[in-house]
Amino acid sequence: MPCSLPHCAAPLTNRDRLVGMSAPIISPSILAADFSRLGEELTAIDTADWVHVDIMDGHFVPNLSFGPDITATVHRLTDKPLDVHLMIEEPEKWVETYAKAGAHTIIFHVEAVADEQAAVDLAQSIRGLGVRAAFSIKPGTAIEPWLDKLQYFDEVLVMSVEPGFGGQKFMPEMLEKVRLLRRSIDEQKLNTVIEIDGGISPETIEAAAAAGCDAFVAGSAVFKAEDPTSTVERLRNLAAGV
Repeated sequence: MPCSLPHCAAPLTNRDRLVGMSAPIISPSILAADFSRLGEELTAIDTADWVHVDIMDGHFVPNLSFGPDITATVHRLTDKPLDVHLMIEEPEKWVETYAKAGAHTIIFHVEAVADEQAAVDLAQSIRGLGVRAAFSIKPGTAIEPWLDKLQYFDEVLVMSVEPGFGGQKFMPEMLEKVRLLRRSIDEQKLNTVIEIDGGISPETIEAAAAAGCDAFVAGSAVFKAEDPTSTVERLRNLAAGV
């Protein structure tokens, strides 16, 4: 989504590619893909809107995934915008690296920065790189302190599982955060996208959409399906109420 703030007036090639994209946005997580045949896996989700890239450092979360080299490879193999989720400590040290690797959105965790002002400053730095800026919150983190800072972010990622591992069960109580976000974004007349990640499947996506989500990360539900292509379409239709 385009940024309306004055400091975003410079040409923003990566972010401009998302202009005009409407919800529901389906963003399969390659954490659940078969990396021995990554090109084929990406081709199988050609009907998706974004590709979600989970970066884990083994410190902020206990699991370890991959880094900028794999991100750059994914960027080379697909023309889909990359939704890069940094589940890492000290994200401010890595945003430029992932912007150069091809990220179109960089998501960092508010729990990984010093305070709310540090989060706003980091978002402005990310936007200055020509990339959409987003924050994510763990299930145990309250959304209320962030509602008056949404104008600094292009996207908010609500975790509906504990971050760090795929295949977890959806936590429906996280939808209250989505409802609060939806109300606040609408009241402020912002274009901030609400994304949800964790346990999204044909059984849970309708409730998430009804709560106010615009974008949906799905890993196992897509890549473990017999037909990932049709599963992406099914998820989109369910989210759209078709």
